[in-house]
Amino acid sequence: MAKIIQQETFDGILKENIVEFSMSLDEARDETIKQFEAQGINLANIIKDLDINEETGNTILNEAIEKIKAHVESTKVLSENELNEVLEALINQLNKSVPHRVLASKSCTQEFLLKIMEDEVAKNVTEHAKDSILHKSILCAHAITNKNPDIFNVKSLKTINKILDTEKNEFIVCDILKWIQKACLLHELNRQLIVNEELLITHLKPLLLGRKEVEIIRNVCTCFRFLILDDDIRVEFGKAHEHARLIAHECLSDLTLLLTEFKDNPDVLAELMLTIAALCVRNEFCQVVAEANGIVLIMDAMVTFPDSLKIIRESMKLLKALGGNDTVKVDIIKMGAASIIESSFNRHKADEVLAKNALACITTLSLRSKDNSVALYEAGIAETILESMKIHAKSKVVQRNAAWAIRNMVSRCREQCEGWITLGVEDILEVARNNHPSIEQDCRYAARDLGIQVKLKEEWKGTAEKVINNE
Repeated sequence: MAKIIQQETFDGILKENIVEFSMSLDEARDETIKQFEAQGINLANIIKDLDINEETGNTILNEAIEKIKAHVESTKVLSENELNEVLEALINQLNKSVPHRVLASKSCTQEFLLKIMEDEVAKNVTEHAKDSILHKSILCAHAITNKNPDIFNVKSLKTINKILDTEKNEFIVCDILKWIQKACLLHELNRQLIVNEELLITHLKPLLLGRKEVEIIRNVCTCFRFLILDDDIRVEFGKAHEHARLIAHECLSDLTLLLTEFKDNPDVLAELMLTIAALCVRNEFCQVVAEANGIVLIMDAMVTFPDSLKIIRESMKLLKALGGNDTVKVDIIKMGAASIIESSFNRHKADEVLAKNALACITTLSLRSKDNSVALYEAGIAETILESMKIHAKSKVVQRNAAWAIRNMVSRCREQCEGWITLGVEDILEVARNNHPSIEQDCRYAARDLGIQVKLKEEWKGTAEKVINNE
């Protein structure tokens, strides 16, 4: 079995080669690696590219952590300028890689940073500058938590609450929100901790309602979406749906109303629509958005920004989400969305991602609704669907979504079949079936509902001991 060493041992020999033998950094690093490999030591767990202070031979990361530790423990208090420089150096090191952050975590760096933040909050300064100690220490905490969420804990959340209780500076508030986002990624227990501690009610919702800064609104929306992720493979059952229900209950109406307030800002509109769509996880939530005039606001955004790919894409996603409610689905088309959907889809049909979302939207809106199918067909959606299939012939998802949309369009409107066939749907479905064998059945089902003669594949056939005569 190969022997292993600790990072401190590797760093100590590297320092010795630099200081005692006057080697350059590159020479010392190569020599250190060769020394250990010659002894049969496995260096897979060692960070070999740590930045080194060539004057002292120590790693810059460890030097920064030691200085912060000495400052916090009052053994060597740094001036404000000195502490700013040390924090800046630490941020640069933590941003290099996950191993750098894990190494810093083992040295209790987060505890020191939290102490610095609390000391700054205790000074009762309500408006810290962008380059203040508080701001730099939050950036450090944000950096060390990035893809290293296990380090986040109750103490971190308490510090966040203390800062948000008094802080008004936009940059600092945004960095706190980004810190929360990084803590939520790949960590279900952190998400549950944040929700259970009612950060949503005490601070996130008030920020949504009380602040008008674009970046704060966008970051609050991102926090909401990160709180409803289900990406932690270590947890068998997460609470994504429960979190979405809670956030929607508290904030969905307010998010919808903000579509009016930011109607001239396409970036914020797209962010809001993406968040609303993510929160519409239940039938009644779709109704809440509709009652808050959400359908009209979505259509207004599509008309106001017809060339914005982001707006059109998020609008299609949101209309699809709202279409999960059968009543809202009918209202969407009654309000004149069919022509807007067709026009927007036709304008951007060359974009593969938008085509996927537009076809999914059409599939949902036409499901079990003859009136919706008729309105969409009369708006000319059939030609646009088939054109998108031709353009994205190599995209399996586009072809599959198109097959589903065609099925739903014609399943209750057989009078449309002749029109689809005249447009050449049979040949297009044949090409899709040949190019993508995994969606062959989807294409066959669409062809069958169009009245085209097809031979469906029998997926499974049972056998009986006695022959059953069906004659």
